[in-house]
Amino acid sequence: MKTGQACIRSVVCIEAEASIREAARLMREHHVGDLVILGSGRDHQRPMGIITDRDLTVEVIAMDVDMDSVSAGDLFASPKLITASVDDELEETLEMMCRHGIRRVPVVENNGRLAGILALDDVVELLAEQLSMVVGVITRQPGVEARRRA
Repeated sequence: MKTGQACIRSVVCIEAEASIREAARLMREHHVGDLVILGSGRDHQRPMGIITDRDLTVEVIAMDVDMDSVSAGDLFASPKLITASVDDELEETLEMMCRHGIRRVPVVENNGRLAGILALDDVVELLAEQLSMVVGVITRQPGVEARRRA
C-alpha cells in the first residue's frame, strides 16, 4: 500500500507567524494533536514544520514560557522537516518514522505540496480494520464450507 492511500487528506495547517494561542485554539477546534506549518509566498502549500500538542505542553507550558512571546514557527526546531511521499510504500514510511522516532509525518505530492498527514494512530486503525476482515474470513469459513457440502 502506498503512503498516499493510508494518510489522512484533511490536514489542519497554520502559518509560522501565528501565535501559540492560535495553535492551541485550532487543535481544540478541530480535535487534532498536530498542525502542519506551511510556508508563505511561493511555498504556501509546502510543509515547513509540524507542531504537536506535546510541543505545546513540554516546550511552552511546562517551561512557563510566555505564550505571547513565542510563535508556532518557533516550536519546530528541526532545520529539515521529515516528510513522506504519496508514492512511498507504507512500510518504507513506517521504517523511516521508526528510524527518526516520529509519530506523525506530513505526506507530500511529487511537487512538494502538502497532500496529507500520516500518524501512527491512523496506521493502527488501518491495521485493526484489516485484522477485522481476516477474523471475518476465519469465522465465516466453516459456514461456507458446510453449505458447500450440503
